[in-house]
Amino acid sequence: MAEVKDYLIAPSILAADFARLGAEAEAVLAAGADMIHFDVMDNHYVPNLSVGPSVCAALRRYGIAADIDVHLMASPVDRLIPEFAEAGARWISFHPEATLHLDRTLQLVRDQGCRCALALNPATPLTVLDHVLDQLDMVLLMSVNPGFGGQSFIPYVFDKIRLLRSRIDALGKPIRLQVDGGVHLGNMEAIARAGADTFVAGSAIFKSDDYTETISKMRNILAASGGAPPE
Repeated sequence: MAEVKDYLIAPSILAADFARLGAEAEAVLAAGADMIHFDVMDNHYVPNLSVGPSVCAALRRYGIAADIDVHLMASPVDRLIPEFAEAGARWISFHPEATLHLDRTLQLVRDQGCRCALALNPATPLTVLDHVLDQLDMVLLMSVNPGFGGQSFIPYVFDKIRLLRSRIDALGKPIRLQVDGGVHLGNMEAIARAGADTFVAGSAIFKSDDYTETISKMRNILAASGGAPPE
C-alpha cells in the first residue's frame, strides 16, 4: 500500500479554462498539485475532441516544469506517442483497445523516455494486464466512461481498484494506481482505502472557488485515510 507521502494529485485540464490554460496549470501547481493530467480526445475513440501535442508544448513554453501526465483517449496511438514525448510529456497512458500490438506500443512509450501506463475503461477486465503489468509504471483505472468531464463515479470500479491493488502488491514493483473520473472530496477517502495512490480530479478542483483550499482538503482526506483497506 502506498504511504501517505506517495499520494499524488493530478488536476485534469479538461475542466480548466482553456482561454487561460497556462495560468490555470500554474495556479493548481502553486496550490499544491503534483502533476498536470492532460486529456487527449480524438472524436473517434471517444465522442469528443480536445487538444493535441502543440498545446502540451505550449504549456512547457509557458514555464510548466511539473510532470505532464498525458492520457491518450485516441486510436490509433502509435503516431501520437513520439509527438507527445517531444512536446514534453513525462507520463503517457493509452487504452489497450487503441492499438493492434500492445507490447510493441508499450515499448514505443519506453523508447521515448517516458513513463508508461495503460488506461482501462470501467468494463475493461484486468486480465488485459496478465502479461504486461510488470512492464508498467502506472495503471489508470477509469471510473467513468471516457469522453466527457463531470461524470459520476461508477461504483463497481471500487472492486477493480481493490483487485488491482492486490496484484500490484503481490508483484512487488513500484507501479502506481491512478483513478480518473468522478473523483471529488466526498469519495477520495473511499478510493484511497480501496488502494489508489494517484488521483485525477477535474471539476472538483478547477470548478472550486479556491484551488489551494480544495487541494489542502484533499491532502487531509488522504492523510486521514491512512491507506487502510475498507472494512
